[in-house]
Amino acid sequence: MKMPDPDQTIIEAKADIVTALRAIVPGEGVIVDEDELRVYESDGLTAYKQLPLIVVLPETTDQVSQVLKCCQERGVKVVPRGAGTSLSGGALPLADGIILGLGKFNRVLEIDFENRCAVVQPGVTNLGITKAVESEGFYYAPDPSSQIACTIGGNVAENSGGVHCLKYGLTTNNLLGLEMVLMDGTVLRIGGKHLDAEGYDLLGLMTGSEGLLGVVTEVTVRLLKKPETAQALLLGFPTAEQAGDCVAAIIAGGIIPGGMEMMDKPAIHAAEDFVHAGYPLDVDALLIVELDGPQAEVDHLITEVSDIAERHGAVTSRISESEEERLSFWAGRKAAFPAVGRISPDYYCMDGTIPRAQLPLVLRRMREMSEKYGLRVANVFHAGDGNLHPLILYDANKPGELEAAEDFGSDILKLCVEVGGVLTGEHGVGVEKRDLMGAMFSETDMKQQQRVKCAFDPEALLNPGKVFPQLHRCAELGRMHISGGKLPFPDLPRF
Repeated sequence: MKMPDPDQTIIEAKADIVTALRAIVPGEGVIVDEDELRVYESDGLTAYKQLPLIVVLPETTDQVSQVLKCCQERGVKVVPRGAGTSLSGGALPLADGIILGLGKFNRVLEIDFENRCAVVQPGVTNLGITKAVESEGFYYAPDPSSQIACTIGGNVAENSGGVHCLKYGLTTNNLLGLEMVLMDGTVLRIGGKHLDAEGYDLLGLMTGSEGLLGVVTEVTVRLLKKPETAQALLLGFPTAEQAGDCVAAIIAGGIIPGGMEMMDKPAIHAAEDFVHAGYPLDVDALLIVELDGPQAEVDHLITEVSDIAERHGAVTSRISESEEERLSFWAGRKAAFPAVGRISPDYYCMDGTIPRAQLPLVLRRMREMSEKYGLRVANVFHAGDGNLHPLILYDANKPGELEAAEDFGSDILKLCVEVGGVLTGEHGVGVEKRDLMGAMFSETDMKQQQRVKCAFDPEALLNPGKVFPQLHRCAELGRMHISGGKLPFPDLPRF
């Protein structure tokens, strides 16, 4: 008896999936050519690459629903992808899974100034929302540094923040509603234009779920009126510890700036060489503190912050005298990541959050780690809320440097947890921090989180291999289904 050829079986299975997907998304919406697939082989965490089996680019919610249902019926894994700017490998493809690209969901559907909200598709860029409403004096508050490229769907997946999240909150604080599609094709609507709702906080559950629970196809966001006045202070300090102490003192004084960012010497020099923002080059740490609101309040707070900075050893203090100067202060900070890319062949961008008071200790420990691993590090922080973004500089062409950078990053994140912080502030867990989850959560904690995953996606077909270091069968965990059909839970190999 002739045994079936495994390779032929795989080819036939792929052909069946391609045919089914092309019946749902016609034209050029299904990509199978290897050269074209290579565009999707990684996201912003470029240290890891994998060609997907297929890429499909739907244009409507109904197509997304049909694609997911088709994949569930065939047991095919699905990785949702927006702009691909994730820095944690959240959109890293699977060799035996499809990429569900949402780039064509790029329309602003409704702007409702009376209710101060906008309804947009997930492929609209973060900055695109503000551009759509700024003519009427409104804006969308969360502003990650990648806002010119990152999309609102990805912001929801990772609960992104930005330089103004200290006062105005993360993505979760600026969402009102979602339309989402479950793995079995069910379309759900959560929230709406109202400010709050009774019952379970499913909107909060979906925000930061990293594509593991459902695929977002529509987002309703809160709009804010642009403040009357905004001014920024540029404060330079002889040491990073003094800058960290100043941050803690500003918050302890009851002042909540619109934004408060910190950069160390390597980041300052890289940003200044790139943007020419006028940063002082003779300091070890730089704080950008923005105050906004009525002019009288801003004037008073600028004086207060200036006094606090002087008491903590500031040697440079500049106040923006125009809107152009204020924006130039921020231009350097927002360009810090690409600026560092000019001084190192590669860099590994970390993301952890600590209590503000621990900032001086963590900075000192990171310097010690830098010496231990023989790798430079440039630090940029959302200092006001303790969200760290160390950039570890390395050269992937030098044997062992990538591994050293990974170990260095792992030690930084373990340190964050050790001092009372968390593994991620806004970049997500993805594959980058997956194997560090045990440093923060017990096995019981992770099983409970997986029960939530089982309720939405019992076959674990949505973005498998992300977040959890080990997946358990839903039958072993005990579960309740949000949707119908029960299929065998597949064994999921680790990467």
